[in-house]
Amino acid sequence: MDQKLLHGANPSSPYPAWLQDTGDAPGPGPTMIPPLSPQRSDPRLLSQFFFADERVTRVVAEINGLDAELDPQQYLVLLNQLHLSQAHLLAILERIMEECIPTQRHSRDYLVKFPEELLVDNLGNHMLFAAECLLAGTFLEVEEADGAQLRPQARNLLCSLELVRTVLREQSLSQPSSYPEPVRAVLIQFDRLFAEFELSYVSSLVAVKSPEEIYRQQEIIVLFCETVERALHMGYLTQEMIDGYEPLLMFTIPRLAIISGLLIYPDGPLSLEQSPEQMSQVFSPFYNLLKKIRDLLRVLSAEELCLLERSLCTAESEDSCSRATPPAWEAAVPRAEPSAPWTVLEVPHPTSPPSTCMVQLGPPGAVDDLGSAWQWGPQSLGSSPGLDATLSAHCWELRSRYSSTKDMLHTLFVCISGVADQLQTNFASDLRSILKTVFKIVASQVEPSEETGASRE
Repeated sequence: MDQKLLHGANPSSPYPAWLQDTGDAPGPGPTMIPPLSPQRSDPRLLSQFFFADERVTRVVAEINGLDAELDPQQYLVLLNQLHLSQAHLLAILERIMEECIPTQRHSRDYLVKFPEELLVDNLGNHMLFAAECLLAGTFLEVEEADGAQLRPQARNLLCSLELVRTVLREQSLSQPSSYPEPVRAVLIQFDRLFAEFELSYVSSLVAVKSPEEIYRQQEIIVLFCETVERALHMGYLTQEMIDGYEPLLMFTIPRLAIISGLLIYPDGPLSLEQSPEQMSQVFSPFYNLLKKIRDLLRVLSAEELCLLERSLCTAESEDSCSRATPPAWEAAVPRAEPSAPWTVLEVPHPTSPPSTCMVQLGPPGAVDDLGSAWQWGPQSLGSSPGLDATLSAHCWELRSRYSSTKDMLHTLFVCISGVADQLQTNFASDLRSILKTVFKIVASQVEPSEETGASRE
């Protein structure tokens, strides 16, 4: 074939070759050469988009020409093909935008507000399907009033998508290696409209997190990381457990974090000096119970706290520990002996107020040998004998409510485990997201040389 027909007679012309006059054809007018379709083997994104778009168009035509009532099985087959072909088209379009307008993409920071279960690979395809339903007057997931408000956004989004498909098809037939300004403009507009509709639509379905809640959960991530570091220092956990993503850690880390948040970092996200409304929604439902847990934790000796924390790390979750937390501290606590090694809790019940009540001395500072900012032993906030006596009496009064030290530690174990384990049920999505981030931070970082060696091996 004449190369002039492929590449054009005038390379400097702004028009594609098939719109140029080659000078070879007779007659007064220019010869219109039909555009050449891209080759399927062409790896360029615009060429791949051409065939993906062609596939969507063909499936839609087959669906429109089918009577769904006469052949419902074939209709379902075509509908599934449509979803798959649309998802493929959107994936290529996403890659084109990353290649064409990487610095002009609309911000997707709002995605951190969404529940984790919504952040799936086919979310974009679902958004376009929702827009089509809204434009057709069908409200599958939203209230009618919300749907009426979303319909203009849905219309603008779908119109923008059709414009993008038209422009990219034309570009793929003319110059599939370049993205002129008109192409960039329609892509920027589509990206913005898609993001705006996605945020509006999801916000009408579920309660998205506020910026304040996102910040509070980031504070919880910091607390969990500090908890893991302390647990490593104390020997409760090992780095191998963390690097191996030991399943038990999903229970262990939140349990230990409750103790850290109440005792070691009392000004952090579990601070009880703030109101429940100021706490993260993850822990605010347990506000009153956390207060009672904190009060009892404060009367433990260093040895007792160590025993409690070790039991929280090693005890298997059992019925009595996974039940709902008692509504009041004085509520009956299950007394069934667990199958875990509870012998660590066999501590003699003191006959007099313990001399090892722990007292916080000022704000967290130097870390002692237990890995915390707390001072242990018969020390007090001051030298006043009256204050010492008051603190000792308070410690004794709290401890005297239990028949033995084991009973007291068992109560703490059940209540702390109850709060932590309910996070798995009531805030599963938030907790998974928090723990994922924690593991990314505290897991061992592979050195580049190790990665290279592993890949060679």
